[in-house]
Amino acid sequence: MITESFDDIEVGETWAGRGRTITETDVVNFCYLTGNWLEIHSNVEVAAATPFGERLVQGSLTFSLIPGLVTWDYRYVIAFYGVDHLRFLRPVFIGDTVHPELRVVEKTVKDDERGVVALEIEVRNQHHEVVQAAVFKLLVRRRALQLDGTTTNPTTEGHADG
Repeated sequence: MITESFDDIEVGETWAGRGRTITETDVVNFCYLTGNWLEIHSNVEVAAATPFGERLVQGSLTFSLIPGLVTWDYRYVIAFYGVDHLRFLRPVFIGDTVHPELRVVEKTVKDDERGVVALEIEVRNQHHEVVQAAVFKLLVRRRALQLDGTTTNPTTEGHADG
């Protein structure tokens, strides 16, 4: 939920993202898109014979849903900077509803214009179990981007001396 400048974000802040139910269509489309036709995802009979008893959602599909379930304000977020410590902790099944919970764990100033915000993200299912965890890093502006491409400094904007 990055909706403010790097300097206004506080370590320890937490947010919850929206939920989304993962469907059969999602899994099949992801198989087509990625070429990941592993039978644990695409073959009902093979998956039924595994300890899971049914097909699993690709961990990479669950991971790829996270950015769409969180609010990123383009005026502040410049880019996805990377991911650390990605773990697939529990299986996700077709029909599961997942949502991310985020906590700011670190901020690193890059320069006068930008900084990196590290967000610990736990993806939970409808049973409140953590199914995936990672640390997302985002490159964030220190001042808001305006529609004309310039940035403003919220600390001096509107002041006689700013």
